[in-house]
Amino acid sequence: MSKTVVRNGGATRQVLTFALVGALCALLDYGSYRALLAFGVWVHAAKSASFALGTTAAFFLNRRFTFGVSAGGVRQVAGFASLYLSTFIVNVLVNALALHLLPPFRVEYAVAWLVAQGVATAVNFAGLRLVVFRVGKPGGVGHRVVG
Repeated sequence: MSKTVVRNGGATRQVLTFALVGALCALLDYGSYRALLAFGVWVHAAKSASFALGTTAAFFLNRRFTFGVSAGGVRQVAGFASLYLSTFIVNVLVNALALHLLPPFRVEYAVAWLVAQGVATAVNFAGLRLVVFRVGKPGGVGHRVVG
């Protein structure tokens, strides 16, 4: 079994990089969400598609730049799929709940999106750091290189 080298620079660097990657992917998510809504796509389908696009980009960018993982095995992909399926469900439900609870106003969709995105972001970071890219995880990342 080959070892995967991790150069992650510690938790502070991970949080900062995660935030930058997250901002970029959030723009991708929100932009595609608004575009789909403009084309008349049902709001929950638009949210589902935009979430899938944003989180897929986030996985690959975070794997490489936030957690410094150059490759992953089947368990890593399965962990990613499980985490993102769970987060997807939470994200869409939080978005729907926020739309239900908010009064109609000019930016209600943007506010609901922000609330759902915030919850999803916290769940994703914890899951990626503690489960998917955890150093020493059997079948996961092999060892840490300080740097």
